[in-house]
Amino acid sequence: MIAFKNFALRRGERLLLSDVDLTLHAGWRVGVVGRNGTGKSSLFAAVRGEVEADRGDLDLPTRVRVASIAQEMPSLPDPAIDFVLGGDAVVHAALQAEANAFANEDWEAVAEAHHRLEEVGGYDAAARAGKLLHGLGFPADTHQNAVATFSGGWRVRLNLARALMTPSDMLLLDEPTNHLDLDAVLWLEQWLLKYPGTLLLISHDREFLDNVTTHTLHLHGGKAKLYTGDYTSFERQRSEQLRLQQITHEKVQAERAHLQSFIDRFSASAAKAKQAQSRVKRLAKMADTEAVRAEREVRIDFPAPLKLPHALMRLNHADCGYAAVQSSASTREGQPALEPSPSRGGQGGDGVKILADVGFGLEAGDRIGLLGPNGAGKSTLVKTLVGELPLLSGERYAHPDLRIGYFAQHTVESLVAGTSPIDHLRELSPNASTQDFRNFLGKWSFPGDRAFESIDGFSGGERARLALALIAWQQPNVLLLDEPTNHLDLEMREALAEALSDFAGAIVLVSHDRHLIGLVSDTYWRVADGVVKPFDGDLDEYAAWLRSRPATDRPAAAPAAAPAPAAKVAKLAKVNPHKLAQAESRVEALAAELAEVESSLADPGAYADGGKRIAELGTRQAALREQMDAAEAELLALYDAA
Repeated sequence: MIAFKNFALRRGERLLLSDVDLTLHAGWRVGVVGRNGTGKSSLFAAVRGEVEADRGDLDLPTRVRVASIAQEMPSLPDPAIDFVLGGDAVVHAALQAEANAFANEDWEAVAEAHHRLEEVGGYDAAARAGKLLHGLGFPADTHQNAVATFSGGWRVRLNLARALMTPSDMLLLDEPTNHLDLDAVLWLEQWLLKYPGTLLLISHDREFLDNVTTHTLHLHGGKAKLYTGDYTSFERQRSEQLRLQQITHEKVQAERAHLQSFIDRFSASAAKAKQAQSRVKRLAKMADTEAVRAEREVRIDFPAPLKLPHALMRLNHADCGYAAVQSSASTREGQPALEPSPSRGGQGGDGVKILADVGFGLEAGDRIGLLGPNGAGKSTLVKTLVGELPLLSGERYAHPDLRIGYFAQHTVESLVAGTSPIDHLRELSPNASTQDFRNFLGKWSFPGDRAFESIDGFSGGERARLALALIAWQQPNVLLLDEPTNHLDLEMREALAEALSDFAGAIVLVSHDRHLIGLVSDTYWRVADGVVKPFDGDLDEYAAWLRSRPATDRPAAAPAAAPAPAAKVAKLAKVNPHKLAQAESRVEALAAELAEVESSLADPGAYADGGKRIAELGTRQAALREQMDAAEAELLALYDAA
């Protein structure tokens, strides 16, 4: 049981929470929600004992064991499975004692260590750690890889696995799904449903909250109020409260009309596809929440495209992947590719094929959600549509009036440190007026002087909102969005869903946010096993398909791979040894360069120039990870050919 009594919390000069009186009981799974900056993470810090209350008391049971995700990004030589095992300090100490006893040939100490391991459940600890790694997407052959060889996103997953491994009575999870793909999110949901302790969960993924939580703690206006039920239930309860507080009738009615038009627009096509039926169910969950939605401060929109031809672009018999030689130069991500020329590939023999014989077209009004396991090629397909990756073979046709708005997973990092939102717009349109910029940015919740503030002080959500605004400013007729919600809070995600529903052009969306992809997408395409094809089902059926896949069918993770053992190489008699040596050398060189870049990212001195160096390193890291994926795929193909 956690009891807050007249609790107040301050960060610097700012009072985040005051007069909080509530009790959280053992076994509850509590979703902690609220706008960015309301004190969610600070509340977690108080529960962990890292900050003291400004006033009042926070009472925890004596000897309560609290586990949470570490914020630092470890760069250790330890094997991944040992790092996860370290989450259980008691078992880790017992295993270490056993190893020391064997090393010293102290057989009495060995016997004592065995007895201790039996007491603390140490004999199945490695198996439990392995299951956690597997569930979070780490193939078995990566469990012994050093932590330092994994990229930043995968180290976040390792921190999550270590937290889940830690014996606890209370588990604090702050945005645990941000670096997970959909299959890992589904696995984590099932794990948390079986967790016997008290769970406090911060998340901006409403489907995840709905499926996991039993209670909702809402932080708003310096107060904290507890609701019984999941996030959807909270919205309905809060909507009723706001209605009782006499929210302006006209405002509620206007929002009701907007939501009803949203529902009507898609209900009309409900008989055409399972996806539409699924979307109607999701929209039904939002019924009777107009007051909450009317209270929302964030409103965004994508202006109508300058031109909207019917047939926008198409891939015919396209092989998608990476050329054998990749340029280290990279363009600024997040900018639309304007009027790309039709291209014909002819490099199939010299590149690494990720997707084969792709036939994929976009017409005005298409709303396509891309589904597929992490690493299966969704981002590769999007980059091919953008024109960032040339075809290995096949044809890409684009209408002369095509204007692409592209949001990549690392677009936020490409914003220029030390500049303002207006500076970014002026770079795109030097001749536009400052007032036009201010009017536009106001619609994206950068009102008044905020338009002139340096982005250095912006939160991750504000930077993501600005990146989307820069895309909207250019009035594209195609939106290619690869994980656009990672930094967005729930209100911004809802606003984005509504804005995309009103967008007249075509949309291709990759997202682990099921609520967003379920509302936006008319059709789904599945990217898996090297092919791209329509998926005639809804998200529940896709989840069932994921669960039905054998573990061996799942793609490998992104960590750097060690060179193949000499014994294995000796068996590859059917493979050209020169080509094999080149492939192995390329993997080793990329791994070394990636490790050097990630070491630089961990250096505090890299932040001294206001973030410019960090942005460059982040861009380079992303490029190297893509090249590493391609190089490893080529090496594995050579091994498989033996």
